[in-house]
Amino acid sequence: MPELIWDAKYQDGKKAGPVRIELPFQTVETVNESVQDRQRSLELFSSGSETEWRNRLIWGDKKYVLPSLLAEFSGQVNLIYIDPPFDTGADFSFTATVPDHPDAADNEGATFTKEPSILEQKAYRDTWGVSKEDRERGVTHLDRYLKWFYETVALLRELLAEDGSLYVHLDWRMVHYAKAVLDEVFGTDRYENEIIWQRSLPHGNIDYKFGASHDTLLRYSKSDRFIWNPQYVPHREKYLQDFYKYVDPNGRRYRLISSINPNPNRPNLTYDWHGVKRVWKFSKERMQRMHDEGLLVYSKHGIPSYKGYLDEMRGVPMQDIWMDPAPVMGSSREWVEYPTQKPEALIDRIIKASSNEGHLVLDCFVGSGTAAVVAEKLNRRWIACDLGRFAIHTARKRLLEIAEVRPFVIQNLGKYERQAWQAAEFPNPEDQRAREAAYRAFILDLYHATAISGRTWLHGTKSGRFVHVGAVDAPVTLADVKAVAAEAWKAAGSAKGASEKSAVDILGWEFNFELNETARDVTAQARVDVVFRKIPREVLEKKAVEQGDIRFFELAALVVEAKQKKREATLELKDFVIPPDDVPEEVRTAIKHWSQWIDYWAVDWDYKGDTFHNQWQSYRTRKEPGIETKTSHVYDDAGRYTVVAKVIDILGNDTTKTLVIEVR
Repeated sequence: MPELIWDAKYQDGKKAGPVRIELPFQTVETVNESVQDRQRSLELFSSGSETEWRNRLIWGDKKYVLPSLLAEFSGQVNLIYIDPPFDTGADFSFTATVPDHPDAADNEGATFTKEPSILEQKAYRDTWGVSKEDRERGVTHLDRYLKWFYETVALLRELLAEDGSLYVHLDWRMVHYAKAVLDEVFGTDRYENEIIWQRSLPHGNIDYKFGASHDTLLRYSKSDRFIWNPQYVPHREKYLQDFYKYVDPNGRRYRLISSINPNPNRPNLTYDWHGVKRVWKFSKERMQRMHDEGLLVYSKHGIPSYKGYLDEMRGVPMQDIWMDPAPVMGSSREWVEYPTQKPEALIDRIIKASSNEGHLVLDCFVGSGTAAVVAEKLNRRWIACDLGRFAIHTARKRLLEIAEVRPFVIQNLGKYERQAWQAAEFPNPEDQRAREAAYRAFILDLYHATAISGRTWLHGTKSGRFVHVGAVDAPVTLADVKAVAAEAWKAAGSAKGASEKSAVDILGWEFNFELNETARDVTAQARVDVVFRKIPREVLEKKAVEQGDIRFFELAALVVEAKQKKREATLELKDFVIPPDDVPEEVRTAIKHWSQWIDYWAVDWDYKGDTFHNQWQSYRTRKEPGIETKTSHVYDDAGRYTVVAKVIDILGNDTTKTLVIEVR
């Protein structure tokens, strides 16, 4: 069959496949799990038994997430819906809201567009971007997109069960190329439908072309044993008026349908009925029951018709042109200010058509979370992935608004992805110390710091401050901070190029809970000025590094007050300070009160050092824009409990605070 060719499709004469690095997932949060479920999960895990299923919300790049899912879910996903980028960088941007000042009489809130993070821009570049060298070779953005799309759907096909289906949602820009790729991956015999959905009202400049108002969904199956549940839409009102024009005394609307069989060659159905001999649709016994039940209406010539009730009709079988549902608009109840948001009714139709209750649904471009939300409401298991942290946060909030939402987990690839990166970037398995030194030198260079030697905890200097580089596979702990502070205080001004004052920037991939707060006392006693900065995930991406897209942001600070009376504990947020590095000017101007930074916060009342378990939460919605800053919990038993509060700000970043409470 004809083949679509793009740059780098073949390497050494063989078709190039996707990256296949399988990494274990890290669960960073468990949401809505009861104390009893949590205890049962711990017991099952400790006994080596399989734990209960938990739906998954995964933050990460699809090129790592999809191959990592294969180990567990190859051939097990019943339905995949994807809504990939349509060739626009806006796919990763979102509208964030600065909520009202809690004490202001007037509405002082504001909205702003949060541009894509460097990581999301990097993913966009990988999908569409072309380097200068490649452009000179004749490579276009279409080559890059087709390579990316081919690798993605090749992995998705492997994840599909034999009865599974894939729906790909695109618009006019890429759908025709995508179909050629899908034909190649799935086979032309596995193409099932091209569905046209009118996504908007008529618009556009029709002076020179027809208005573009539809999206296209391509449906493919893994085999000829795919799940299919026919869907129906209501009859049009004109049809009802023309055909269902009769009404029973009990108010039921019906039409009259001929009882005469259109097939004249049915001897077993040929008989005399009330003086009229015909070939009938039903047996004589069935006709008698219908007559006795008042379902037959006779013409003046004695020929019966039977009543077809409207409420017994399922409607019109769905075709491949969908004039509904209407798109999600700003006035819609569903609207969450996400530009690529799709209506729940659209996804509802797809999930019902191609899966059954208990089946597994995957969306690896989850965006605002619609597929996960609908799958949850329809009692499907689900896995939802996205590269955007704000997408994950938006999906979490929408899921929590569902009554009786089942427990779910939030995951990433965390340290395992970084370990794989370090092994590939600094290959020196014989000398781990040399590998770690090369890694630290790399981070220092990105931070524009100068490397120093002869120190255990201090690795470089920048602008008169020492610099410590945290490990790839472990969070920065309080013990690390103590050691760094002690060495910095002793080393201050003692060597050429060293810091002239006791000041350290501590760079880390992850930081222990509450470190930004508890470390202040330690560093104050040591008379060392310490600033914590997060090593961004963009460091793992070669193109981002080459283009200088690396910024190290300072951690936010959360102040929480805890009070305890007998067995009741109360937490109250008292302050939240967010560094201004990544904050647009219009946002800083709109913020009048620290609580306006907070979009969501949650509490784990009994943190056991494993995973944050979300046992209570308060968050802003369009309907309820306010947020509680105080909450209480009553413990069943006396004891010493570790409590963790997690805040997610309006930019999608999270900050935690740990406290210890003695319950008597």
